[in-house]
Amino acid sequence: MNSAKYDVLGIGNALFDILVRVDDKFLTDHGMTKGSMALIDEARAASIYSDMGPATEVSGGSAANTIVGVAQLGARAAYVGKIKDDQIGQLYAHDIRAAGVAFGTAAAKDGPATGCSYILVTPDGERTMNTYLGAAQELSAADIVENEIAAASIIYLEGYLWDPKDAKDAFVKASQIAHQHGRKVALTLSDAFCVGRYRDEFIALMRDKTVDLIFANEAELQSLYDTQDFDAALAQLRNDVALGVVTRSEKGCVVAAKEGITAVSAFPARSVVDTTGAGDLFAAGFLFGLVREAGYEQAGRLGAMAAAEVIQHIGARPQTSLKELAQKHGLPI
Repeated sequence: MNSAKYDVLGIGNALFDILVRVDDKFLTDHGMTKGSMALIDEARAASIYSDMGPATEVSGGSAANTIVGVAQLGARAAYVGKIKDDQIGQLYAHDIRAAGVAFGTAAAKDGPATGCSYILVTPDGERTMNTYLGAAQELSAADIVENEIAAASIIYLEGYLWDPKDAKDAFVKASQIAHQHGRKVALTLSDAFCVGRYRDEFIALMRDKTVDLIFANEAELQSLYDTQDFDAALAQLRNDVALGVVTRSEKGCVVAAKEGITAVSAFPARSVVDTTGAGDLFAAGFLFGLVREAGYEQAGRLGAMAAAEVIQHIGARPQTSLKELAQKHGLPI
């Protein structure tokens, strides 16, 4: 893997996160399903924003959060995502490059504004997302540059990309290029509601080997196979994909490979403030361990450590150096 220019290249919806604390009544009053991700239009976005209290605003997007975590751990990282050449888009590009991530996707000159995700955090730390994709849905196969994809050991894709048609085409093109050059392709299922929309298509992506590695949480895995039987779903995952990694909150994670299953404990967290980004940062730690050839157990521990850091504060990107945390806990860097 060391011959590659990048360790991990992520492709995702480039979104600016607007996070706000709310009570459960706010969700009910606005007809939201707690813990879900809903796609909204510009009018709905404006309505939610006008009713919100003071917010924390930060660059986000699922795959982008993962790639920032990968870079912070010390790997070589790149990102592909569509923004508009507007104020938020310029801020977004600055933030991801400042995090040490190569980002060269051309910004749109016209069309919809840079996308935003309105993330409502209830007192239990659960996040409910309302996403205006905006310019992110303009990502197309034309934005997938063969030399860049071929230069990365692992291509990391987010399930949310399966919503916009053009982004779906970009996703498939990136996978084809990666495999032509002997690279691996990872997919995070992103959200149980997303899985519900595209269950058969996600399973097909695994079975036809468009993807080699799946990241999912317990709810996403059970949604994927339409069962409440975790062990049965895990056994099916092992049949369908070369490597599957399933997070289980305080139960830790399991790594399902053809040769067996590895269980890894959760990392201790003082308190759960905001679960936004927990899966994204887990993936960052695991992918870092994978490219460092640290073994599944150590990769799982790195993922658990990164997830534990991000759930202890508002926002989906680390506020403490992940590299220093790994060194402190004797994890491979």
